[in-house]
Amino acid sequence: MRLLQRNSTGQFSLTEDLNGDGIPQYAILSHTWGADIEEVTFEDIINGTGEDKPGYEKIQFCEEQARQDGLLYFWIDTCCIDKRSDAEISRSINSMFRWYRNATRCYVYLSDVSIPPVDINNEGNPRAWESDFRKSRWFTRGWTLQELLAPFSVEFFSRERKHLSDKSSLGQLICEITNIPHSALQGDPLSQFSFQERSRWIQHRRTKREEDIAYSLLGIFDVYILPIYGEGTANALARLKDEFDKMQKCIQELHLTDPRDDKKRIEDTKGSLLEDSYRWILENSHFQQWRSAQQSRLLWIRGDPGKGKTMLLCGIINELKRFIANSDLLSYFFYQATDSRINNATAMLRGLIYMLVDQQPSLVSHVRKKYDQRGKTLFEDANAWVALSEIFTSILQDPGLNTTYLIIDALDECVADLPKLLDFIVRKSSESPRVKWIVSSRNWPDIGERLMNAGQNLSLELNVESISAAVSIFIRHKVLELAQRKKYNNRIRDAVLDHLSSNANGTFLWVALVCQDLESIPKLAILARLNDFPPGLDALYERMMKQIHNSNYTNLCNRILASIAIVYRPVTLPELASLIDVLEDMSDDVESLQEIIGFCGSFLTVRKDAIYFVHQSAKDYLLAKAFNEIFPSGEKGTHYVIFLRSLKVMSRTLRRDIYSLNAPGISIDQVKEPEPDPLAAARYSCLYWVDHLIDCYTRGNTTNNLECSGSVCSFLRKSYLYWLEALSLMKSLPDGIVMIMKLENFHADENPDLRAFIHDAKRFALYNRPVIEQAPLQSYCSALVFSPEKSIVRDTFENCIPSWIQRKPRVQEHWSAALQTLEGHSSSVSSVAFSPDGKQVVSGSGDKTVRLWDAATGALQQTLDGHSNWVSSVAFLPDGKQVVSGSWDKTVRLWDAATGALQQTLDNHSDWVSSVAFSPDGKQVVSGSNDNTV
Repeated sequence: MRLLQRNSTGQFSLTEDLNGDGIPQYAILSHTWGADIEEVTFEDIINGTGEDKPGYEKIQFCEEQARQDGLLYFWIDTCCIDKRSDAEISRSINSMFRWYRNATRCYVYLSDVSIPPVDINNEGNPRAWESDFRKSRWFTRGWTLQELLAPFSVEFFSRERKHLSDKSSLGQLICEITNIPHSALQGDPLSQFSFQERSRWIQHRRTKREEDIAYSLLGIFDVYILPIYGEGTANALARLKDEFDKMQKCIQELHLTDPRDDKKRIEDTKGSLLEDSYRWILENSHFQQWRSAQQSRLLWIRGDPGKGKTMLLCGIINELKRFIANSDLLSYFFYQATDSRINNATAMLRGLIYMLVDQQPSLVSHVRKKYDQRGKTLFEDANAWVALSEIFTSILQDPGLNTTYLIIDALDECVADLPKLLDFIVRKSSESPRVKWIVSSRNWPDIGERLMNAGQNLSLELNVESISAAVSIFIRHKVLELAQRKKYNNRIRDAVLDHLSSNANGTFLWVALVCQDLESIPKLAILARLNDFPPGLDALYERMMKQIHNSNYTNLCNRILASIAIVYRPVTLPELASLIDVLEDMSDDVESLQEIIGFCGSFLTVRKDAIYFVHQSAKDYLLAKAFNEIFPSGEKGTHYVIFLRSLKVMSRTLRRDIYSLNAPGISIDQVKEPEPDPLAAARYSCLYWVDHLIDCYTRGNTTNNLECSGSVCSFLRKSYLYWLEALSLMKSLPDGIVMIMKLENFHADENPDLRAFIHDAKRFALYNRPVIEQAPLQSYCSALVFSPEKSIVRDTFENCIPSWIQRKPRVQEHWSAALQTLEGHSSSVSSVAFSPDGKQVVSGSGDKTVRLWDAATGALQQTLDGHSNWVSSVAFLPDGKQVVSGSWDKTVRLWDAATGALQQTLDNHSDWVSSVAFSPDGKQVVSGSNDNTV
């Protein structure tokens, strides 16, 4: 953007085109245009003319007001945009909302609102101008809608340049005039309002050019489209809606978890967040240096388990929300080792990006560049970390990104790719001065090795006095709550307070667990039982295990703890009931299941029907010091039980048309989950039964299940199609294909019949994946009738083919040599190659694209656009990290196989390129061309 300033000669001049950190603080003018000939233009400023135009007074007003507010620069739409350039007009239209949002002050000049002279009739009415204000033309123009909503500071001035009031003070009046909710006027994210509601805000406004009704909404919907004047309002609005829908779909598929919900869940689970228990850190020198020093961008908070790191970060987040600027961004992520959704490096990137995009939707453009090519696989395939880290990097480099705060809790609970994550944080925290990081973890040497010298580090163990004081506040709060609820007298209350204070040792978790146990002890027994609670977490966990051992539910509790310790993701209450035989009849009795979880000695907690360990240290204790008690038959024995129970619940639950859709052609997008969900108890089993089978393998306890009459063969022959339908309804069919492949590679070779069935089942799933994914009930229709006549799956489930299909198509007898058909190119395919590890396929086509495919599932991973003519040859680098392509456009191009980014274009040939290849060491590329050269 260009800004206006008054130069040393008293004339107005424009700065050079500025961006990013080079833009100083500025004021911005909002007004209604007069006739075009009345307004000062870009050319007038350049040529030093226009002083005789009526619009010149607005420039003088804006400069004078900005100067009074300590601002040297200001922006006015009439003369800061070079309207001779279509490219600049397009860029300005798409940037306008951001320019208004980032302005330090916005002055609204109302040429049709006048302050009447003070006389006896209005001297008692300080808002005598209100009638004119309500009728002002400014409220009827299209472009002024974003000028009202975007800035945080909007001040209104009369025709006489007198200050009337500001947006905050006039909120109720503006609501009445515009019908815009007060929360939107006060700066709440516009993404909270639906497309329809935001569209209504402009219904009664007008623009000079009809398409501008749509273009003036671009910032309000945070989408980017090229203006095409002459297309008409309907087409412009249709393009706007289409782009908005694409953006929303991208954000929905990016969503893995909303860290804001995770934060609320954590606070609800651990008890209310007490301000006095975390305010000490605001005065800490390390925190203050991180907060105020530009060069201090990374703060590592470290401490032992139970020291309150997570709640401390929750408090810091709350404080940051209070004192950072409205335009600043705050994104955070909470790791949890026991939840496979949020215990890996990629999940952190998805969480942080999701929050950033939710606050500033224009940032989704960085995601869309790759998402539009690859779809949801961008976030889930083997290359997700590489792609998302590049997206995250480009977001941090966005010139429109304001100061950003990133908070990451419990790095030690990242169980996948932790070293990669730590290196990434260290690298990125040193690159952007606008981004500040806080991370927390336990005192692990491998974490300290990377973070110790990367920024500030704050040890909770070295802040004993502050932590002890915070824990004392927490103790007092919890004891007073207990005393009120349990009606303790002063003697009991003081005894509990004294015992907790003497034994807490600066550990929040210890206090919380003891108070939880005290809830169940009768008031009269409290004094006698206090000494049962020893100091230290391990000692407390040991006491909890003894309590379980002495109860009437020892075996049940041990089985529950063992199951929760080894499942691959947190299970819900109905899922747990299906995995433990004595609970199977209670899957719909949530209250009883919650009561049984309560028998497990405070090791577990239930959040929204899902079961978690109360803390990672609780799981660590069980696996390290109570292993023999909860796993009397070893981990493999528990895996085996879960495997058998999974087969049983699926066999009992799965059936044809389980959602009663009654329409074979109904699309998955039209399916609504019924209430109650008949798949609720079987979802975990559908996704993980094969993993438990593999992890329980010992020749003795598994072989029988792989025989012809064994449980695996029986399940597949009776319920295979039902399982595929369920996976499709769960939108997890690719996961099912991977499970079938795992099963085929497992020890099924000991049973030739089972191996043959599994191989045929794999071919069936791969061949029919596109249609079953799109329409779950096609498992029984087209998937069967178009499979080969000798297909084992077709033969086994022949009776599932609907009776109304009376004439079956003629098909081949056996599966062809073609394992899969990869569809997507719109023209003939000229070249294909496997990656060295066999996991990817690359293809080049006459449609001018190069495509990368998952060799296992056939899913399209990426579309590489760039060639302007037929792609004639493709090849992988020997390490699989790059792809080379040659084309009729006379170029050779090198691509990053993980991200799809174009790395290099070699354009020395004078005719089309017919062949390309890498050298064995990957250091050279050779190409052959129709220009008779290599």
